[in-house]
Amino acid sequence: MTDPAAALRRELGGFLRAHRDRLAPADVGLPTAPRRRAAGLRREEVAALSGVSVA
Repeated sequence: MTDPAAALRRELGGFLRAHRDRLAPADVGLPTAPRRRAAGLRREEVAALSGVSVA
């Protein structure tokens, strides 16, 4: 039996990850670093743009 709350958290996490991956830092006015491990915005960048804490 699975926890419905855990399933919702996984689904939300996948949704947020997919949408972060679609944006580049330059798309939202952030400076681009010479090397990034993954395409898209980092959680910290999304939080800063949103005005909320990462934690």
